Amino acid sequence: MKISTKGRYGLRAMIDLAIHSNGEFVSLGSIARRQNISLNYLEHAFSALKKAGFVTGMSGSGGGYMLAEDPASITVQMILYVLEGDLSVVDRIPLKAETPLQALLRQQLWEPINANVKEVIAMTTLKDMAEEYKKMNKL
Repeated sequence: MKISTKGRYGLRAMIDLAIHSNGEFVSLGSIARRQNISLNYLEHAFSALKKAGFVTGMSGSGGGYMLAEDPASITVQMILYVLEGDLSVVDRIPLKAETPLQALLRQQLWEPINANVKEVIAMTTLKDMAEEYKKMNKL
């Protein structure tokens, strides 16, 4: 599994939003500058995140985006699923079509890897990441 640029940039932008919004709208331009991310990438990512209900937007002067929910209730898993879809390390093969070696690999390798990835991203919230960032940067 490799997380795409859209997923990586979108996650960084959501963490940035959790850090800087303080209940106010934050422009994508300011996030793009702080994170050195293409505004075009952010527009695509935030379109999907808005559609999923994680952010709300406002146009015009003083507009931008803010989190639609408490950052403690938005997990990394939720964000990455919106931006990436399935995060499995290999494509799924119908069980009837599996060879014995494919079944062994699925049971002993692919499923445990997937389970560990899901556990980490499901347990990590935007609040966790924002607080850790603030500690690391003494904010």
